[in-house]
Amino acid sequence: MTLYDVVTLTVRIGANAQVFDNIAANGEQSGAKLLGCWYSDIGALGKVMVLCGFESEAALIGERRRLLLEGNPFHCGEFVTDVKVESYSLFPFLAPVEPAEYGGIYEMRVYGTKLASLQHTIDAWKDAVPERTKRSPLVGAMYSLDGTVPRFLNIWPYKSVDERSRIRAEAVKDGIWPPKGGPAHLTTMESTICVPAPFSPLR
Repeated sequence: MTLYDVVTLTVRIGANAQVFDNIAANGEQSGAKLLGCWYSDIGALGKVMVLCGFESEAALIGERRRLLLEGNPFHCGEFVTDVKVESYSLFPFLAPVEPAEYGGIYEMRVYGTKLASLQHTIDAWKDAVPERTKRSPLVGAMYSLDGTVPRFLNIWPYKSVDERSRIRAEAVKDGIWPPKGGPAHLTTMESTICVPAPFSPLR
């Protein structure tokens, strides 16, 4: 499974509980595997992010078409004010994203890259990730298939914000992160700290 959708719902204030109930009940659709659901805690607030995996392009497109035509994502339509759907392809050297228990927070980092720099970025990450993931796991890194491109998403779980800060600082100090030459190819950087929903397969 190398194709993924991230559906970001902007949720009405106070509606998280209802949204979680509906996603838990309706997250699995034909051809789509629910992998994670998080709410934003640091960054743009009021966001609920749903990660689904697909076995084929046809399954991904079919689910996108269904979501658009029904107009009621995860049966949460009455509780949301905005919906964003982004499709991604996994960096080819990484194992598919699978449900697991990692810790209390997840960092969602989105990087824009210069034109013609995506392959260089993938190669640099391939060299650096094995050493970096000895410090903390990487759920996945994947490049966008739509919207503003090129850009890529990387998802890092940690037990706490303090652990995140410590591990990242140590990795930089020890020279194992960021990937060699990687930052020179970046154009934008965004980070959101998220907390898993109670039912999230990734938690």
